[in-house]
Amino acid sequence: MTPARKAHLQIHFCVLLWGFTAIIGKVITLPALPLVWWRMGIVALALALLPRVWRSLRAMSPKLMAAYAGIGVLVALHWLTFYGAIKLANASVAATCIALATVFTAMVEPKLARRPFSPRDLALGIAVLPGVALVVGGIPDSMRIGVVVGALSALFVALFGSLNKRLVDSVGDAGDPLTITGLELGAGTLALTALAPLMPLLFPAFAGPLMVLPSAHDLGWLLVLALGCTLLPFALSLMALRHMSAFSAQLAVNLEPVYAIVLAILLLGEQHELTPMFYLGVVIILAAVIVHPLFGRPAPVQHPEVLGTSEAKGIVD
Repeated sequence: MTPARKAHLQIHFCVLLWGFTAIIGKVITLPALPLVWWRMGIVALALALLPRVWRSLRAMSPKLMAAYAGIGVLVALHWLTFYGAIKLANASVAATCIALATVFTAMVEPKLARRPFSPRDLALGIAVLPGVALVVGGIPDSMRIGVVVGALSALFVALFGSLNKRLVDSVGDAGDPLTITGLELGAGTLALTALAPLMPLLFPAFAGPLMVLPSAHDLGWLLVLALGCTLLPFALSLMALRHMSAFSAQLAVNLEPVYAIVLAILLLGEQHELTPMFYLGVVIILAAVIVHPLFGRPAPVQHPEVLGTSEAKGIVD
């Protein structure tokens, strides 16, 4: 098997694992806040056990560390709203909303990463609007707040992904991707700890105790989520991206909502909660998102660190 072929198989396996994150989020009974706090904390702790992380951290300037820590707060808010959307609606709705991250990135990255705005990005934003309307019209009224929260989660992906790229572009070799991931997730864990007392007032549906050991059922799934669906695909994707272009990788990772929705149908039976109008909207959104990289210029992957703190959004530079 050629290295390129192996890389494509690896990246699709990673996307499948990322697709499971929405399913596991639905299976875990914890509210969104403690779920995300445990996930981020477990990953950050696991990375803290690696000597290379500490070596790279010591070589990083305090200013750069502070910048990545700030991005980590956005990462925490992304995961908090993503799992909040799952709890408020379901895994299919949350996964569909996350597909909008590509649209939001097209809108905010030119400003945040100081890049020229592209007409194809505007076309992408216009193309998904009918799909969004159909998705909203194809779900029960009780789930529509989940769409709003899920769209907010996608916006956070666009924000922290664009800021990550801006940092790397401005400082060149910004550090080891594992170190950046550990720093961001560690900072995110601390941010959620500080936010926890305010959560019952700000968004009671997300609130829950942090310093209480989860049940054996939830703890087992949290370990699968943190280690099997976060660290493992991150490591595999870093290896795969050495042998493929950002163009090829983006085509693969844009299929993540497809995997998540299919898994939600097979494992959770969520098709009974949704109408054909919803799935038609999903097709329109995903078609626009998947076609978007086809009109870009293939390039090598320059920012693999964006993979560690989301389910692989925004690889294309």
